[in-house]
Amino acid sequence: MEEARKKILVVDDDPAVLKILETKLASRYYVVTTGNPAGALALARREKPDAVLCDIDMPDMTGGDVAAALAGDPATAFIPFVYLTNLVSPEEARDLGGQVGGRSGISKRAPLAELVKVIDEALK
Repeated sequence: MEEARKKILVVDDDPAVLKILETKLASRYYVVTTGNPAGALALARREKPDAVLCDIDMPDMTGGDVAAALAGDPATAFIPFVYLTNLVSPEEARDLGGQVGGRSGISKRAPLAELVKVIDEALK
């Protein structure tokens, strides 16, 4: 029997990035997206994603703020969280050992296989 696809919540203020990531990841995961970081906690509570992929650099509410909100809520604190960023290149993210700001992280420009690997690691 085929394993159910995992649900990934992607948070990014850029609609083009959301669409690209949704398209890239949809064959492997069930993807839920939001361009509203302030609403990410409520969406995560409602959708119960298996992991969250979140941009770091957003206006009004940073990825760190989203991570703190999720970690501070008992209903979402257990959800694996991965930073998604343009602040570092794929090579720089690798040089940092896949850690950005003390959390798992990946460059938005990383190849799909690398993105899937980071997500799958977070899901373990």
